[in-house]
Amino acid sequence: MFGLFGGKDWNVLAVIFERVDLFQVSAQRVKGAAADKARDGAQAHPRTILWAVFDQKGKYLQGGQGSGATAVSSEIVKKLERDLGTNSTILGILKLLETKQTDKLAKPLVWIGYPRKAALPPKDAPED
Repeated sequence: MFGLFGGKDWNVLAVIFERVDLFQVSAQRVKGAAADKARDGAQAHPRTILWAVFDQKGKYLQGGQGSGATAVSSEIVKKLERDLGTNSTILGILKLLETKQTDKLAKPLVWIGYPRKAALPPKDAPED
């Protein structure tokens, strides 16, 4: 959780709602006071479904649901929480941050938990 001299060195992730069938993972590696600011920003973003903080060894430190969790069903949120630590997109992002190949990036979440197409309303359906 803490770096060499006692400061935080975190990888902060936010899974952000883009569409019902597309979420974006936004992540950054941050240290010290900036780590708290990044975590708070991830929590406060209005489209954040889930946010999480990891150390540089990939250990989950903290996280939770964001305001954007209301944009999807509770079932989707539960699946996403369950898959967070094993999802290949998230693991790949964490690896890039941990190895200092980048200090921030965003990628679409590749995930099998998106709602099935049959569960989505047809594109030509009238809106209520």
